[in-house]
Amino acid sequence: MRGKVVKRMVLTNCQIDFSSFLYSELVEITGNFDDRPMSDGGSRLGEGGFGTVYKGLLNDKPVAVKKLNQMDDIASDELQVQFYQEIRTLKALKHENLVDMVGFSCDGQHPCLVYAFMANGSLLDRLACWEDSPPLSWRQRCLIAEGTARGLEYLHCNHHVHRDVKSANILLDEKFVAKISDFGLTRASAKRTSTTMMTERIVGTRAYMAPEALRGEITPKSDVFSFGVVLLEILSGLPPASENREPQFLMEVRYDIDDEDEELTLEDFLDKKMKDWELSQVETTYSLACNCLHDRKNRRPVIKQVLSELKGVVKSISLDFQL
Repeated sequence: MRGKVVKRMVLTNCQIDFSSFLYSELVEITGNFDDRPMSDGGSRLGEGGFGTVYKGLLNDKPVAVKKLNQMDDIASDELQVQFYQEIRTLKALKHENLVDMVGFSCDGQHPCLVYAFMANGSLLDRLACWEDSPPLSWRQRCLIAEGTARGLEYLHCNHHVHRDVKSANILLDEKFVAKISDFGLTRASAKRTSTTMMTERIVGTRAYMAPEALRGEITPKSDVFSFGVVLLEILSGLPPASENREPQFLMEVRYDIDDEDEELTLEDFLDKKMKDWELSQVETTYSLACNCLHDRKNRRPVIKQVLSELKGVVKSISLDFQL
């Protein structure tokens, strides 16, 4: 692989400090964006709503290259907005629990974003034991939840709302440290102004969206609601939505668990592949998830409170390990 091109790109009067790659270089390091899965000898790691992610080798180090999909003119304009928003956000914000961006490309057929490679993929795939990966332990799940909450607290303290918190956007490095990704929908609010903004464009993933988000409100409490769904996924190992399940949305299962006339219990709800859980820790985490999922945003905890509770759960697990 030849040395990277170190040119700079000015976006709306904002100097971008990431490396800018030629599209042809990214074609080369991904095997011409080989669409075969990694397991079949290809480069494709996964696919999202706006792009496909490929593995590449850059100066002998693995990277993840997201190739954004160009569609019709309207979608193309939106793609550009998300592309620039991702770059701006990750230029401004650096944290252990946010994904690391390496650079970008905007000179070719597709705009591309280049990230540090996450060896253990997404939380969504690991909970599903995709490609026969071993089940996550209870301790691993709690550490992932705590790390995600740390990343969200950093975002919120720096006046950013993610707007698309979900298990597919929580990536795991070689040590299973959680890294929040996909900042194309992130909105920043001016300091010392209201933390609630309004938009006419309703964006996000329906299975994770808070009631106010469906009305166009942008608030940190919507991220808290989405994180509540992630906590239910961590507990159950179930996907956030399924047409073959009643109710279809995982966020609504809590009504059956809390209904004394229903036969579903919290223990029934837990992931059967997870063997090392402790009831009091599970109950605390489930209660926290339900608080995050309150329909009224003012009744939900702020992310700092969520993080504090998760720290307590992790601490109690650590004490169990020492006994």
